[in-house]
Amino acid sequence: MNAYVAFMFRNAFKSAAMALFCATAPVTPGWAGNDVSGVIRAEVLPGWTTKSGTHMAGLRLTLADGWKTYWRAPGEAGIPPQFNWAGSQNIAGVSVHWPRPEVFHQNGLRSIGYKHQVVLPVELSPRQAGQPLVLNGEIQLGVCQDICVPATLSIHANLPAKSDSAPIKAALAARPQNARAAGVGAVTCRVEPLSDGLRLTARIPVKALGGDEVAVIELSDPSIWISESQVSRQGRYLVAVSDMVPADAAPFSLDRSTVRITLLSDRRAVDIRGCTGD
Repeated sequence: MNAYVAFMFRNAFKSAAMALFCATAPVTPGWAGNDVSGVIRAEVLPGWTTKSGTHMAGLRLTLADGWKTYWRAPGEAGIPPQFNWAGSQNIAGVSVHWPRPEVFHQNGLRSIGYKHQVVLPVELSPRQAGQPLVLNGEIQLGVCQDICVPATLSIHANLPAKSDSAPIKAALAARPQNARAAGVGAVTCRVEPLSDGLRLTARIPVKALGGDEVAVIELSDPSIWISESQVSRQGRYLVAVSDMVPADAAPFSLDRSTVRITLLSDRRAVDIRGCTGD
């Protein structure tokens, strides 16, 4: 089975399973602050105005015991969260900062996300400095126990407002280290054409992170499917290999500077931006 066929089979299976579950046990989250069907509760932490003039708020998601939700790159079995801030006022842009996620293994599949509770720092860029902000958003995400359920959360907040900033600051401190801080050397990427895409082999000079090491490879184009990386150690190098399949299932041109690699373990995480030819 080639990468593209495996990709299509995986998505067909996931869609069928999700449709069956949703037909029998729908979950429809409502506005922030409500505990929806006992599964998930969301609230906005108002935060503070930064020295650069942006506003740092937080989105706190609290999950029922046994449930989880997903990181921006959720793995083979996850649903990537999507944000829509179109109804906001005096907000020119929104950046979500992601704390280090956990790696889950279930039914032979790996997923990446959060359980119990997570605070996502949300940095807002105002259109007019010094004026109030109105944050209106819709978040589409997956909440999962034995199987995933697609859910939609609506949130609203008038900013600025007084709040405890400690949870947001703790979440910012929990983000993966950047490559320089983690002592990562020059990362190289070898690219090989496949009949339906590309194979990328990244060689990363980095000290062992401790425990099981996972590498997650992302591109700026989310429509390109990327397989779960196969990770090995070769001396001082961590080597990660992934196949990449675009929608037209054909080889494509890859800008190595857009490659993002996140290394995860039980103890540490490292965020690597870009690589060079080997």
